[in-house]
Amino acid sequence: MSRTAFDRVKIARDPKRPTGLDYISGIFTGFFELHGDRRYADDPAIAGGLAYLNGRPVTIIAIEKGHTTKERTRRSFGAPKPEGYRKALRLMKQAEKFHRPVICFIDTSGANCGFGAEERGQGQAIAENLMDMMTLNTPVISILIGEGGSGGALALAVADRVWMLENAIYSVISPEGCASILWKDPQKADIAAENLKITASDALTLSVIERMIKEDDLGQPSFYAGIRELLTAELAVLEKNDHLLEDRYERFRRIGKGI
Repeated sequence: MSRTAFDRVKIARDPKRPTGLDYISGIFTGFFELHGDRRYADDPAIAGGLAYLNGRPVTIIAIEKGHTTKERTRRSFGAPKPEGYRKALRLMKQAEKFHRPVICFIDTSGANCGFGAEERGQGQAIAENLMDMMTLNTPVISILIGEGGSGGALALAVADRVWMLENAIYSVISPEGCASILWKDPQKADIAAENLKITASDALTLSVIERMIKEDDLGQPSFYAGIRELLTAELAVLEKNDHLLEDRYERFRRIGKGI
């Protein structure tokens, strides 16, 4: 039986899905986490640091939701604050300096919307990521592994390649939020989900992403091994590209053309 868009929303939000740190431990070796934005604090909703991909040093940045209630609360259920995005950008610029590729794992319903986050410049932090990632002179690959909500996800998705798991979603707003605005009824979220074109297959059709990753063996060693090989092969291509920034710019200019 084929799944509806809202079916995939529910799957993407399943608390049993692998989180960012699961991908890091399954794909990479020698992960060494780095903390703090050097301005305010460390944000547990974003885990980032250095690791090896088949022996190649890389920088990894992952939005982390956590598994247990206690852990999910500590990590703000994967809703990063400004200091999280600033930490991510600090690590990206460090990666550029030392010629390391950047790999991002995205799983968030959206950026943190608390008073503190707004007071500390949530919108500016996201905007700075969007601007600086566009000119980051090192290969960037971003993978949506669950929810990809609004600017909170886009702040880590200005990349040379964007991939999605087949049951991940990517949207400017949640289906419930969209339904509340359009029909004043969040119960119509299933209708909103169909019209928002939030699934991986929709994103592939619209040229928002380059690859949809199957989930047949989700969370198994073979699953992580497959992604490891895909990343290794893709980085080998990107690192030989002498027009990386120009091609990244054109990538975003092409989105939605011909539809």
